[in-house]
Amino acid sequence: MTDLQSQPVSAARGAFDGVRHPGGAEPYYVASGNEVEVFGTAHAAGLPVMLKGPTGCGKTRFVEHMAWRLNRPLVTIACHDDLSASDLTGRYLIRGGETVWSDGPLTVAARMGAICYLDEVVEARQDTIVVLHPLTDDRRLLPIDKTGELVEAAPGFQLVISYNPGYQHALKDLKPSTRQRFVALEFDFPDAAREADIVMHEGGVDRAAATSLVRLSGRIRALRDQGLAEAPSTRLLVSTARLMARGIPAAQACRVALVNPLTDDPDLLAAISDLISATL
Repeated sequence: MTDLQSQPVSAARGAFDGVRHPGGAEPYYVASGNEVEVFGTAHAAGLPVMLKGPTGCGKTRFVEHMAWRLNRPLVTIACHDDLSASDLTGRYLIRGGETVWSDGPLTVAARMGAICYLDEVVEARQDTIVVLHPLTDDRRLLPIDKTGELVEAAPGFQLVISYNPGYQHALKDLKPSTRQRFVALEFDFPDAAREADIVMHEGGVDRAAATSLVRLSGRIRALRDQGLAEAPSTRLLVSTARLMARGIPAAQACRVALVNPLTDDPDLLAAISDLISATL
């Protein structure tokens, strides 16, 4: 028996404060197809959803938008190499001289019928991902080994995962036994007109500036054939626009918010600088 197990255990649960409750302003999202209808239908049918797409293309904003539309609480979990099953389900903690059980974010979401979003799920270990399986089929159950409790997901609970297929390799990929449990929606960068709308709305610049940034990003994205590892995301364009809207000169804003985060390669940096000069 461990020291924790020998402590008196309180029935009280620790509070998890990572829940975004419904209400407030509608998160801005511009649909590219019928993804809103498909997601809403999957939610009504109790089906989990997998979002596939490059970094910064709008997956997280889409989930926020859908939680708002469906009037559901939202629990977001950023996955990483060290994420354990206990990080998701919960653990015993010592508080005020007694041992209390503290629900993890997945357990909180299942109990309250929230949308639980696991961002970049392939970063988590496979033995951690397995804990999701009973929640993704008709059982909608979450077994908690440490307490022996079997949590039945409340109505409204929905599991959503995302990943970037560009990061996939042999050691970080979803097993078929996991993938086939989800409805899969594919995302990509918006077309130029929609991306300009997004940059203008989120970045606070006028249409001419937004259009120039989108034109520049299109030219930089073409450099992926020349060794650029990651294409500039819509998120980077919005960050650049926000700096410009607050008075940072366009060339400097592009350098610090759009170019430098992408690469340290001097040849690519020079090529992108030339594109900035030719575009803005």
